[in-house]
Amino acid sequence: MDFTLSERETYFRDRVKAFIDAEIAPRNHEYHQQAHEGDRWKVIPVIEEVKQKARAAGLWNFFMPPHSGQSHVDDTFEFEGTQLTNLEYALCAEEMGKIGWASECFNCSAPDTGNMEVLHRYGTLEHKERWLRPLMNGEIRSVFLMTEPQVASSDATNIETRIERDGDHYVINGRKWWSSGVGDPRCKIAILMGKTNFEGSRHQQQSQILVPMDTPGVRIERMLSVYGYDHAPHGHGEVVLTDVRVPVENVLLGEGRGFEIAQGRLGPGRIHHCMRTIGVAETGIEAMAKRLVSRVAFGKRIADHSVWEERIARARIDIEMTRLLCLKAADTMDKAGNKAAQLDIAMIKVQAPSMALKILDDAVQAHGGAGVSDDFGLAHAWANQRTLRLADGPDEVHARSIARNEFGKYAEWKIDRPSNDAAPAFSSGDVGVSR
Repeated sequence: MDFTLSERETYFRDRVKAFIDAEIAPRNHEYHQQAHEGDRWKVIPVIEEVKQKARAAGLWNFFMPPHSGQSHVDDTFEFEGTQLTNLEYALCAEEMGKIGWASECFNCSAPDTGNMEVLHRYGTLEHKERWLRPLMNGEIRSVFLMTEPQVASSDATNIETRIERDGDHYVINGRKWWSSGVGDPRCKIAILMGKTNFEGSRHQQQSQILVPMDTPGVRIERMLSVYGYDHAPHGHGEVVLTDVRVPVENVLLGEGRGFEIAQGRLGPGRIHHCMRTIGVAETGIEAMAKRLVSRVAFGKRIADHSVWEERIARARIDIEMTRLLCLKAADTMDKAGNKAAQLDIAMIKVQAPSMALKILDDAVQAHGGAGVSDDFGLAHAWANQRTLRLADGPDEVHARSIARNEFGKYAEWKIDRPSNDAAPAFSSGDVGVSR
């Protein structure tokens, strides 16, 4: 098995890393200063400046794999960007994950990446010209309206938002929350998932439809906090839709195709989160190690206390194992398609956030009281990563898929028990396994 990176993989990873080191990391303090001045919900000037440099350098719109560019609706629209394979993008996304605002500089931040892929694969030419083009150009932002507060949204068949046909329009009524990105003043378009049919089969009741955010009846009721952080200027909102009317042409792919679209969108989106999470974990172990070698307690460096040696070692082991699983999932997606990679995607989606959270928690502990402050960014990073155990499906849903696949391997097997009930039930000499 050859783990050597190809020339192209190395080329783009190194270019992204070099750009971050030269243009983004040195301005990190500037970003945080601008983010905390004035209105919380605004466009950050430094991001817009760096975006122009990234685009001019050809470091733009990496996330769309070439093989997924085939449109289900219209083939005449050309996607603009440097389209990388999932494996190539994984290496770049890890670098982006090390600084929270880096992804947007390359126009590779959620939820726009997933929404652009949906528009490209399932939108009409009119949809693409009106919404995809400005998204590709980094001129506007978007939101994906799926989760609802009144139902267990881990099972998307529970969705209650109604999309009802009325002549040449659909009328939408419902309530959505955890609508990431809706606080950004550039958020102009929503892709909403709701029900056009409440009587059909469970997975054919849902549809996805385009809803311009300035449509009458769309109201952001409140912005939500995450462990006390508002995540401005991106943010997560609760959105109420009351008698919202949009043209029938805004439905994507047709009524009852919402689940199909969601599966096409969420697979790549899940692994994109995991790719960035590897980068977050790397910043966590770096911060932890620097703190441990620079502080003295009880007469020696904290790094020389055995408990911390064990924690650092475990962190490095876990990062390396998780990276390999992430790259395996990406490689499987490239070679066999998203469906064939479902199990790998589920495994990395469970593993990556839990791994990063453990490392960040240890890093907080290493920093003592400073770790829970905003001085080192660890508390914010932990709160952000904790959301990923829920985003794009909670751990339990993915673990269920993994477990069911494992049980399926042995569905026809049974344990032969000895006839003597008094004998040990699982004695190695008495118990055989047969099919």
